[in-house]
Amino acid sequence: MMTDLYDLPGHLIRRMHQISVSAFAAETKAAGFDLTPMQFAALCMLEENPGIEQATLAGLVAIDRATIGGVVARLEARGLLERSVSRTDRRARVLTLTETGAALLRDVRPVVRRAQEVMLKQLGPGERDTLVTLLSKVTTAENDLSRAPLRPAEGAATSGKPSQNG
Repeated sequence: MMTDLYDLPGHLIRRMHQISVSAFAAETKAAGFDLTPMQFAALCMLEENPGIEQATLAGLVAIDRATIGGVVARLEARGLLERSVSRTDRRARVLTLTETGAALLRDVRPVVRRAQEVMLKQLGPGERDTLVTLLSKVTTAENDLSRAPLRPAEGAATSGKPSQNG
């Protein structure tokens, strides 16, 4: 029977999230970037899926529609993405990465990789691969339990990762 808090996967995952966010913030700040993990995720998905709607972006990064509104507004204010009227639905707004956004993404990627190395420095390469494989397996299988499930749009790029249906 699991009664020790430090043996509970949920508690350890919450702690790992704290460590991940801290490593990301420390590395990006040290390199002169002002970017959150969610903003990074949004920019990555816009690079892979230019011209998607805001709701689609929310599904691709697995956050709720209210939260993505703030993320998009901040990125737009910084000139990293543009909102424009959809060619197919005049009521819809589509999002596109700007040249400034693409340049920032290109420059910050090595810093984000370094943050991943920092947070996993206690693990060997095989252990890192195993951790990522297991986390992907659980998050894919239990996607529907999330407040904001990953919702890949039909035809949207997701970096070759498995679909939510496994």
